[in-house]
Amino acid sequence: MSNGITILAHTPVTQGEAGLEALGASIEAALGDAVTARVIAFGELTLVVKAEAIVAALTHLRDDPACAFKCFIDICGADYPGRQKRFDVVYHLLSLRHNQRIRIKVQTDEATPVPSVIPVFPSANWYEREAYDLYGILFSGHPDLRRLLTDYGFEGHPLRKDFPLTGFVEVRYDQDEARVVYEPVRLTQEFRQFDFLSPWEGTDYVLPGDEKADKAPAKG
Repeated sequence: MSNGITILAHTPVTQGEAGLEALGASIEAALGDAVTARVIAFGELTLVVKAEAIVAALTHLRDDPACAFKCFIDICGADYPGRQKRFDVVYHLLSLRHNQRIRIKVQTDEATPVPSVIPVFPSANWYEREAYDLYGILFSGHPDLRRLLTDYGFEGHPLRKDFPLTGFVEVRYDQDEARVVYEPVRLTQEFRQFDFLSPWEGTDYVLPGDEKADKAPAKG
């Protein structure tokens, strides 16, 4: 007996490499020169897109029925200090209709902003602020681009690979002033150097105290 509800099933796109290759080729044909590279690795499709074309690219991926990437997962960053454009801005999308995921990358430097994709995916607001806070990546057109996870007055961007492990500022509660104070980091002792060798294999140098191991015990 039918209850009057009709359920439409969508046939998922083939998840093999041939299906991903066909999808990547169709997207590249639609976006033209905006796509600079296409890679399939570990069963996932990755497209590298020019930064100025990211809004058009994500709009196409969302609205094209052959893509239907309507679920915005996140934005993350990657830092390659040796490159002129040191940052990768990585967008992850999901198509529930086709049961597929896709990764879009753009490259930028410390001074060149990437267009905000909030008009396409409003949930990108939080992730763009996070990328700005932790990497210093700039987004043009963002309605409220400010720090999100670090404290007020925080200096630098902690996920950059040239950011010092100790940071620049330390926080403590001052009993005399009865408040929390910020001070430059002061190291009371030098960092220890670790060689990360297995203790079972031994080291190439003599540890303090081991120099006595080869000496014969004194006779009483």
